[in-house]
Amino acid sequence: MFGESIVEIFGRDLNKLRIEISSYTDETKLWTVEKNIKNSGGNLCLHLIGNLKQFIGSALGKKPYERNRDAEFGLNNISKKELLKEINGTMELVAETINSLKEDDFIKIYPVDVFNKPMTTEFFLISLIAHLNYHLGQINYHRRMIDIK
Repeated sequence: MFGESIVEIFGRDLNKLRIEISSYTDETKLWTVEKNIKNSGGNLCLHLIGNLKQFIGSALGKKPYERNRDAEFGLNNISKKELLKEINGTMELVAETINSLKEDDFIKIYPVDVFNKPMTTEFFLISLIAHLNYHLGQINYHRRMIDIK
């Protein structure tokens, strides 16, 4: 039950990420940083993809992934098409991994110490959704401020 709900929520919110990235009318603006905006929409997108691949795909799904967090905030000029491809792959990875878990897996201690305290997998997945939505709001703001027609 929890697994089905959490897959649906991740799917909904990653689809919102896909819509936000698709909505940039000028692809170069995905990477613009100016004024008081510290991170570009493109870099935040890469960060979300890296976060989910590490904490869901690798930690829970045992899929090999070596995260380069610095690159998430340092790369630029990746095409919108490539970002959308990465989002789609991440959506599939998240759904596949969470669907492979048994209901009692969600109440087990998450296998990685992230916050310097033990937490259930259920708790951490909810935290990941909150993290996704925090940055999704930043991307929306970035797009509306930077990608002006």
